[in-house]
Amino acid sequence: MATGTNLRTYFDGTWHEGDIPVMRAGDHGAWLGTTVFDGARYVDGMAPDLDAHLSRVNRSAEALMIKPTMSLDQLLEITWEGLSLFPKDAAVYIRPMYWGIDGGYLGILPEQSATGFAVSLEEIPMAAQDAAMTLTTTRFRRPVIEDAVVNAKAGCLYPNNARMLAEARAKGFSNALVADALGNVAETASANVFMVRDGEVFTPVANGTFLSGITRARHISNLRADGVTVHETVLSFDDFREADEVFLSGNLNKVTPVTEFDGTMYQIGPITRRVRELYWDWAMSN
Repeated sequence: MATGTNLRTYFDGTWHEGDIPVMRAGDHGAWLGTTVFDGARYVDGMAPDLDAHLSRVNRSAEALMIKPTMSLDQLLEITWEGLSLFPKDAAVYIRPMYWGIDGGYLGILPEQSATGFAVSLEEIPMAAQDAAMTLTTTRFRRPVIEDAVVNAKAGCLYPNNARMLAEARAKGFSNALVADALGNVAETASANVFMVRDGEVFTPVANGTFLSGITRARHISNLRADGVTVHETVLSFDDFREADEVFLSGNLNKVTPVTEFDGTMYQIGPITRRVRELYWDWAMSN
């Protein structure tokens, strides 16, 4: 079942109405989980960093040892063709996907001869600016690259994220602040994370245990250009308990304020509001 409404699917060389079937039971992706995707946004006629998201889905495929079959130019052409089917004021989630089809050695190693490909577009509204999340801890951690393909946006990583969210929701919170293998903060179960203290911004250093997001990088660049000091560094859970503001960074809603971490309360503060303003100012100027 899809998350949004008004779906369009690109598959087998053309656009289709609705959420059509694209994968067979015997496909390597269905059987052994060789699926990758990316997510971009179309809002008010803009698709910020679309080229970066489409480039990343090809890198993700290579990380899972499946062969990407579309160039960046082809991905851009297909995506913009699909977006032209939506009203300009629609808020659309853009999801290009690859998956393995044939199994090679022992059935486990995917063959390079064929790769499944689709693009799914669906209308999903942007969250309201004051729509906030609350955070708690979780016993589940982010893996290292020796354990999982953390250098890809891969479907096989998301059951672990789902466990984190299920635990957080059972405790009465909306998301989880997640540790890496050493016990330092990595991200949340669904997005990269930032904190603010004394007017400066801090975010966990990209150490290979989580996907350092495209929107995360855009926020860092925008803040620094605006004169805000941004630290990419090792952060503990206690650092977040001493923060003045906390916000999440992800493609779906770009900036999501956080109002609580396990009883520590935050205001939706000036830096959180400013980073959102900077993002949309940048998007409208590019």
